[in-house]
Amino acid sequence: MKILSLCLFLLLGTLAKAQETEDYIADHVKYAQELMRDHKIPASLILAVAIHESASGNSRIAQHLNNHFGVKGPNNNDNIRSSYRDYLNADESYSHFVEIMETRAPFNNLFAKYDQYDYKGWARGIQRCGYAHSRSWASQVIALVKKYELYKYDERPDGYEEPVYASTVYRRKKRSTKTSKAYTVKLGDNLSVIAKKKGTTVKAIMRKNGLKKVNLKPGQKIKL
Repeated sequence: MKILSLCLFLLLGTLAKAQETEDYIADHVKYAQELMRDHKIPASLILAVAIHESASGNSRIAQHLNNHFGVKGPNNNDNIRSSYRDYLNADESYSHFVEIMETRAPFNNLFAKYDQYDYKGWARGIQRCGYAHSRSWASQVIALVKKYELYKYDERPDGYEEPVYASTVYRRKKRSTKTSKAYTVKLGDNLSVIAKKKGTTVKAIMRKNGLKKVNLKPGQKIKL
């Protein structure tokens, strides 16, 4: 019974959180669309970034500073100590985000690349311009657009087809698979002769082979 109650509690908590985000969208979608019409940046993108950066309006900076986009700057708030700037209301925060996109390089170059319907291009472009340090930021924003079907607020024309973008894959650099070459000591060889032949130093050969003396024997194998 306790397990059932716990599962029900968690389920209700999840549903409440989802409803909270939907309420947030309902509260701000109209202004996001106004900004889209005036500035040609997708309403879906504006809303998704705000949801992501403000935790659907539940973050401390959204609650105390009306900051919905994680913009840093001075504030006059006595309730919290923060490096984020404050706004009179949420609309002012939304307007400032669009202003940043329009007036600051390199963000202002994105308007020539993407239209008001291309939320994927905008998200990836904003990330490339350095808005966030996380490599998954754009993917998270795009996922929010899809989850809450925010693209339906972009007033797309009939027959609009989304541009197809290749997924960015971050690959780790492969470790070198080079193996040390072995050299067989010949009659008359010494460390100086071998080092000169192989473009290395006596000291390096001794260190690599753990040699304490410079004496070598014919047939002896050493690493280079």
